[in-house]
Amino acid sequence: MKTSKRSQVDPFIVMDVMEAARVAEAQGRRVVHMEVGQPGTAAPRTARLAVAKAIQVEPLGYTVALGLPELRSEIAKLYARWYGIDLDPGRVVVTSGSSAGFLLTFTALFDPGNRVGVAAPGYPSYRQILKALSLDPVDILTDPKTGHKLRPEGIKDYALSGLLVASPGNPTGTMLDKADLEVLASCLKSRNISMISDEIYHGIEYEKKAVTALEVTDDVYVINSFSKYFSMTGWRVGWLIVPPDHIRTIERLAQNMFICPPHVSQIAALGALQASEELDVNLANYAENRRLMLKHLPEAGITEIAPPDGAFYIYADISKFKVNSLKFAADVLKYAGVAITPGLDFDPIRGANTVRFSYAQSTSEIIEGLQRLKAFMHNYYLTK
Repeated sequence: MKTSKRSQVDPFIVMDVMEAARVAEAQGRRVVHMEVGQPGTAAPRTARLAVAKAIQVEPLGYTVALGLPELRSEIAKLYARWYGIDLDPGRVVVTSGSSAGFLLTFTALFDPGNRVGVAAPGYPSYRQILKALSLDPVDILTDPKTGHKLRPEGIKDYALSGLLVASPGNPTGTMLDKADLEVLASCLKSRNISMISDEIYHGIEYEKKAVTALEVTDDVYVINSFSKYFSMTGWRVGWLIVPPDHIRTIERLAQNMFICPPHVSQIAALGALQASEELDVNLANYAENRRLMLKHLPEAGITEIAPPDGAFYIYADISKFKVNSLKFAADVLKYAGVAITPGLDFDPIRGANTVRFSYAQSTSEIIEGLQRLKAFMHNYYLTK
């Protein structure tokens, strides 16, 4: 039986790295995981308690397609707390993780063959989901000298139907400030280009607060998730915020594509929204890990890095070592027992010269990983 052309997407390399690390661990090796963008902490205690209570008394069947009304209301309140925005809960759509949000967004906004801009470097699954939907992803190269920020001049030569903006971005951690977003949103509106704002790392910021695109425009699809800040990757629950006149369109798609998000995960999400103290502890852990990474990576000879504004990644240029990032990552895993991600996952054009380090694990894990990395670099690269 033949497969479709739409199915011919590239692999998600970080998942391949995870599998290689799993094989090494199955063989008895101890691996420090700095490859995957997954918090090392469990779902908040309030989330777990909410689920434990609910499974004793509720059937946990289908919910309405747009999600539990009380969860949509609480997400709207989050926008009041974080950004001072009075958000209509009716515009909030609960999704089966941000991945379902991307599927709904791309299906609602674009027709086959439409061109959608994505930043390079950027989250690799953007491109592959677009391809699987018969859309044409267009890599917009960003400049490391300006922190990999998407700017209007970067898209002036492209005919686009949409542009996906991520702030903080993966893998760079770069954030756009309010002025950046205002200029970008105005440019897109003037050219009739749909704006999609990926905000799944909001809440994980260091020296300044992230700005939601909703602070500068309502003519935008905002995608967010409980995976990162709320430490709930495996629960697969996220949300969309859409313009008022798009709600019914998204509802019809969600009804048919997903029926509804998992009821149990929505219960957990309601609990997680009450966990600010616990989540503040997680954020302090990321801040300390960031400090350690910025201090010790240069001691390992990895100096071409830009301090991230948010998220929990360091994106580094390794071109001076004259080695392909796939081989470099494989060697670090083989000889140092540290799993990291080759940049080819994020930038198909320049990614052979870059790697991403995740510092989402415990501080003790990050310390051990940095010690191993320094020893490896001094043994194999810095002595040449």
